[in-house]
Amino acid sequence: MKAAVYEGPRTVTVKDVPDAKIEHPCDILVKITTTNICGSDLHMYEGRTSFETGRTLGHENLGQVVEVGKAVSKVEVGDWVVLPFNIACGFCKQCEQGLTNYCLTMQPKPDMAGAAYGFAEMGPYQGGQAELLRVPYGDFNALRLGEDAAERQLDYVMLADIFPTGYHATEMAGVKPGDQTIVYGAGPVGLMAAYSAILKGAGRVWVADHQPDRLRLAEEIGAIPINTAEQDPAHVVKEATLGLGADNGCECVGYQAHDPQGQEDATLTMNGLIDSVRFTGGIGVVGVFLPEDPGGAEAQGEPEAQGKVPLDFGMLWFKGQRIGTGQAPVKRYNRALRDLIAGGRAEPSFLVSHELSLDEASSAYEHFDNRDDGWTKVVLHPDGSRRSAGGSSRHTLQELRQEAKAQNIEGRSHMTKQQLERALRR
Repeated sequence: MKAAVYEGPRTVTVKDVPDAKIEHPCDILVKITTTNICGSDLHMYEGRTSFETGRTLGHENLGQVVEVGKAVSKVEVGDWVVLPFNIACGFCKQCEQGLTNYCLTMQPKPDMAGAAYGFAEMGPYQGGQAELLRVPYGDFNALRLGEDAAERQLDYVMLADIFPTGYHATEMAGVKPGDQTIVYGAGPVGLMAAYSAILKGAGRVWVADHQPDRLRLAEEIGAIPINTAEQDPAHVVKEATLGLGADNGCECVGYQAHDPQGQEDATLTMNGLIDSVRFTGGIGVVGVFLPEDPGGAEAQGEPEAQGKVPLDFGMLWFKGQRIGTGQAPVKRYNRALRDLIAGGRAEPSFLVSHELSLDEASSAYEHFDNRDDGWTKVVLHPDGSRRSAGGSSRHTLQELRQEAKAQNIEGRSHMTKQQLERALRR
C-alpha cells in the first residue's frame, strides 16, 4: 500500500510499505478515504520530536471498514467510521474514567500513558496517511457514521482530532453561554476552539494570531480577529472589558509559538493568556508542549529544550486562575459533535483549504509548514475519491469562497468544497 513516510526533518516521501493487516482478534482494518495533515504533525515533520524515520504519519483519519477481527461484534465491513487519534483499550483505569487520552494498555512504556496513530512517544502504531489502517479495539475506538458519511467526509473527519480538541480547550477553560473568550492561535485547532465557543453561546470570542488568511476565517465564523503584528491581545481584550479581561481563554499554539518576526518563544501564548484573562478565570491548554524538544536549545534555549517554560506563575497565582492541560479525550466529545454535524448545527469543514491526493503529501507538508497564504487545512484522499467523484474542480476552497463572495452567495463561509461547487454550478 502507499503511505506518507517520515524520512527525516522536512522530508516526507510517499512510497509503498507493507499492507496494514489484522494482528489481534479485536482489530479492524479501514480503507482510508480522508486523512488530514495536523499542526502537530509539523512538530515531527520539522524534526522537533523523537519521531522515528520510516514511520507513517497521520492521526486524523476516516474511511470504510474492509475487514474485522474475530472478536469484533459491533463494527461491520462496509461501515463508515471516523477514528479518534487516541488509541484506547476501553477497560484500563484511565479509560474507565473517560480518560482515553491517557490509556495505560496501548502505551507500551510502563511509565507512560496515552497512544496515538503515527505520533512521537505514543506507541509504535502507524499513521493513517496511507491506503489502509489497522485500528486496535475497533468496537471501542471506531465511531460509526450515518448515511451521509461519504458525502460529508470533510466535516466528519474533523471528529478525529481538531474539532474535539478545540472543544476540549473550551471545556477546560470553562466556557459558558454569554462568556467572553480569547483564543491564542488561529490555526485549525484554534479556529475549532473559537467555533466551539461560539456553538456554546459565548458572547464574544477573540482570536489572536498574525496570519492574515487564518484571521479572515476567524472573522467569517463570527469571532473578532486580533492581528498580533499590530495589536497586543491583552490590551484589546481589557479595553473591551472595563480593564478586567476575558472570562476565559484557550491556548492553541504550543511550544513552538513565535512572534510575527519569527522568533520562537514558548512563553508567548501562555503568559499572554495569563495577562488577558481576568481574576479567577479559566485557561484551557491544548497546544502541544513536550518534556523534550530536540531543536529547542538552538531555537530558544536549553531550559526550553527540556520542556521548562518560564511561566508568569506569580501573576497566575495572584489572579487565582485555573489551568487545564493535555491532549483531548476524543471519545468524550465525538459522538455529540457528530450529531451536531448530522443535524446541520455544525460544519467544521469551513476551514479546509486544500483537498489533495496522497501522492501530493510531500508538497502539501511543505506548503502547510511554510504557512503559505491560504493553506489553512490540508486534506489528503488516499483513494482519490474526491478527485474522481462529482468532477471536483482544481480550485482551492479559499478560491471558491472568494468567488461565492463576489456572487453574494449566502452561507459561503460554512460550505464545504462540494457545496460551493454546486452553488457556483461548476
